[in-house]
Parts: sequence; C-alpha cells; structure tokens
Amino acid sequence: MKNIIPTVILALFLVACNGGNSKKNKYVPESSGKINNLSVVVDNELWEGTVGEAIRNVLARPLEGLPQEEPLFSLSQMPTQVFSGFATKNRTVLKIEKGKPATTKILNDVYARPQTVVLVTGQTNEEIADQLNANAEKIIDVFKKTEIKEKQRQIALSLFDDKPLQDNLGIHLKFPTAYRLAKEGDHFFWIRKDIKTGTMDLLVYQVPLSAIRKGDSAVTDIVRLRDSIGKKYIEGRFEGTYLTTESAYAPYIFETIIDNKPTYETKGIWDVKNDFMSGPFVNYAVEDKVNNRYVIIEGYVFAPSIEKRNYVFELESIIRSLRIN
Repeated sequence: MKNIIPTVILALFLVACNGGNSKKNKYVPESSGKINNLSVVVDNELWEGTVGEAIRNVLARPLEGLPQEEPLFSLSQMPTQVFSGFATKNRTVLKIEKGKPATTKILNDVYARPQTVVLVTGQTNEEIADQLNANAEKIIDVFKKTEIKEKQRQIALSLFDDKPLQDNLGIHLKFPTAYRLAKEGDHFFWIRKDIKTGTMDLLVYQVPLSAIRKGDSAVTDIVRLRDSIGKKYIEGRFEGTYLTTESAYAPYIFETIIDNKPTYETKGIWDVKNDFMSGPFVNYAVEDKVNNRYVIIEGYVFAPSIEKRNYVFELESIIRSLRIN
C-alpha cells in the first residue's frame, strides 16, 4: 500500500501537467498562400467605403523603384462571415472589426503556422481608417518580414554552395541552385538566373568605407559606384554598351539594417548605355566597419512586358540573408 500511494500521486501530477499544456499543444495547421498575397477580412460595406480606401492606400500602394505601377501587396478581400475553414490558413491576414475600441494588434499563428494577423478595430469607419494610417509603416513592415522569412525558407530548400564568396569576400549569401556564377573577379561576383522572359542578376562586391559619404551625398556615391562597376564588368549585347543607371528616374534611398549593420537601400531603374534595355534594381550597401569597407549587393531584373515585383522581392530576400564573417 505504501508503494501504491506515491505512484498514484505521480500519475495525477503528470495528468495535471498535461492538462495545463493542452492549449499549447493544440494542433495548428500549416499556413499557405502565394508570396505577397494578403487576405483582407472586412465586411463588404466597409470595403467599398472609406475603410477599404484606407486599406488600399496603405497596402496596395505602388511599390517604389519599378518601371510600371505594381501594388505593394495583392489583396484578396472576403467578408467576415465567410472567413472560416481553408480561408483562415493564409500566411498574412488583415482583419477589420467595427464596434470595438480603436486599436491595432499584431497576432501570430492564430489560425495557422507560421501566420501573421493584424487586427484593426474601431467604433467608427473614421477610427478604423485612422488606425490604418497611423500604423501604416508598422503594418507593412510586419507583413513584409513574414513574406521575406517564407521566401528565404523556400530558397533554403536547394542552396548554391557559396564557398567562392566566403573565400573571396568573407561573406555568406543564401541563394538557390537555379542561379549560376556568370563572372568572378577581384572581390567581385556576377550571379545570374535565367527566367522565361529574361534574367535575374546579383552583383556582389566591396568598396572602402570612404567611397560612400554620409548624408545627402550617399545616393550620388552609390550611383557613381554602380555605374563604374557596370562599365567595367557588365557589358551589353553590342560593343560599347554596358549597364548604367537610368538618369531620367531619380533613385529612392532608405536606411535599413542587414546583419545588424547600418545599410543604405537604393531602388531605381537601370538601363544599358546605347541600347534599349532597362528594368528595376535594388542596391544594398552594408557598412562593415570591422573590415573598413562597404559590402555592396545589388539585384536587378530584365523581364520586358511582365510584372516584376516578385522577382525583385526574391532578390531582396536573397540579399537580406547576407552574413559577414
């Protein structure tokens, strides 16, 4: 009898512990959805009015640096009453609820995993629109990070061996085996991927810290550097043609963080000198103070007559995997 009592107590303790964790162990299905496709759960009446207008202005606004207008995210709207079952499994969800105190909440893995749900509430249409506008950058940032993480997961399924970049530049970069090394020079790499209508390209090189001045001069220096690299390494289809920056479109420049390092992000349009070829580029200059240099990685796309947003997004996702030794 003395041996039975401790055993019973232990069994009851284990049952109690498992019961307490039942919610944590609840099965959550895998999320799904195309990259940069966002589910918007909002009643039709709100979607067709000022709330819908605010949603589109924030999340479907034109993406900077593309030659034609393309939305930041592709939006799929559905009313609340049909948001159930498979419809709840999208990786990114914006949910609007009227008649509650005004707030914006970011929730994770609510209906599926991984999943980001942004819940925006307000007593009136005006309060909801105000919440969307006031938190626009935060909402965009959290959705974009979710999509970059998913794209990087897909890329990691079949990785190119980046040992040449490790040996030559002291960096790690995760890109898929669909790409190839087109050219390798002194601290320079040209990496290419063939697509149905053209190519996707990455340029990787380094310059001294002094090559890019701080402040307003940064964009001028970055354009000058990319033009010199284009002239030296990236020839066009005909003799005397080479990659350069389209002068008619002023590049956009932002400050961001890659590998925990200050980074200049520049977006614009490239073209080929003395030829009729052009497309979007995104250029990242990563400050590497330890090695007294900037590591510059640029992605650009040649894909005439088709949408280019998701191509540029793939290049950005690759570049954001950079790790400096």
